[in-house]
Amino acid sequence: MPAVAHKTCCMIKATSEPMKPLSVLSLSLLLIWQAGAQAHLTIEITDGTEGAQPIAIVPFARPEGCGGLSEDVAAVIAADLARTGRFRSMPRRDMVVIPHTAEEVDLRDWRLAAMDNLVIGKVERSAVGGYDVSFVLLDVFRGKQLAARTFTSRASELRYTAHRIADLIYERLTGSPGVAVTRIAYVTSDRNRGSQRVKLEVADADGHNPQTIVSSRDPIMSPAWSPNGRQLAYVSFENRRTAIYLQELATGRRERIASFRGINGSPAWSPDGRSLAMTLSKGGNPDIYVLDLVSRNLRQVTDHFAIDTEPAWSPDGSHIIFTSDRGGNPQIYRIPATGGAATRITFENDYNGRASYAPDGRSILCVTRTDSGFRIGLLDLNTGTMRLLSNGGLDESPGFAPNGTMVIYATHQGGRGILAAVSVDGAVRQRLSQGMNGVREPAWSPLLR
Repeated sequence: MPAVAHKTCCMIKATSEPMKPLSVLSLSLLLIWQAGAQAHLTIEITDGTEGAQPIAIVPFARPEGCGGLSEDVAAVIAADLARTGRFRSMPRRDMVVIPHTAEEVDLRDWRLAAMDNLVIGKVERSAVGGYDVSFVLLDVFRGKQLAARTFTSRASELRYTAHRIADLIYERLTGSPGVAVTRIAYVTSDRNRGSQRVKLEVADADGHNPQTIVSSRDPIMSPAWSPNGRQLAYVSFENRRTAIYLQELATGRRERIASFRGINGSPAWSPDGRSLAMTLSKGGNPDIYVLDLVSRNLRQVTDHFAIDTEPAWSPDGSHIIFTSDRGGNPQIYRIPATGGAATRITFENDYNGRASYAPDGRSILCVTRTDSGFRIGLLDLNTGTMRLLSNGGLDESPGFAPNGTMVIYATHQGGRGILAAVSVDGAVRQRLSQGMNGVREPAWSPLLR
């Protein structure tokens, strides 16, 4: 029977908690955070160089007396572009000239090297303090300047500035926004002398600058970014019961917004950031609820004797997809965000769960069970066909990059949890690991502008 939403609402009173020393770190408003002591995510590209567009990113000039600058801006840009799988950077050892200004460029040198594009730049001392970082992007064969810009940056922000430049280059050459300045949230676990420490961490998209948001002996699950990138929702098992928390990254302030008897899980932000969908069993059975974060009104969306869980919003906020076993096996269903009849949308394989929409709303990701195990599937909503993106035996927690070009998910290697990323066409593959720590539950931030 289709689910019918309750029309009644209840109120939730949030509990504010101050920042706790050693458990919650204060982060800067600009999301440019100083690296903590923990290891950063190491990213290894395993597939994706074939067919990549050749580009030369010349080492940037440095001001005299600053040979010890903390970041090699050009190297960061090259690595950012390489991780997309769309570009192959020319090795520095093959560069016969090293120009830093447009006047120094002879495009014939780069045509002979079969480069499509050329990036040059320099880092200079700024009159207002810090550094001016300028770059020029050139089309080698058409002889045109495609982009040029200067950023003023503190020394500690040079890596972030390099990410901004990489995103500008990516967008100019592909027409899609880049994701180098975005962040990734994930959960790590470290067993030491018989005790386990679980952390919710946030790092740059390239794995650098990791920061601990929450540290606990109890499980942490389901991190979810707010649409403005300023908050994380997550599930904590503190005091041996589940609760959903919201945490501001800039201040460390957090609120406990759902701690009913039973299940409090799977938080999912609405696209406008005003509501949070979640799974609650306060009525005795797991169902989907929506909490208005302004009024604190709680509204039940599904009402079924089966288990309804793992909600995710459509990009326009009109619908919610969720996992339910109401048909006998876990499958993905869609329901209006205001409630109503639920429609099944997955039919291939006997298990489909943990779904999320692509940014353009044309497809969804999910975990699907095949003969070889649990894999990440991409379902085209127009054709109803599903394509497998991963090749592990226990792949889980998939999510899109905010520009829709890549998918990040959790998997296993050598008996420990790692993260992996794959392009939506399956051509580019990466592994993300953090030393000996297990890593799971990834969530990619929205575009940060």
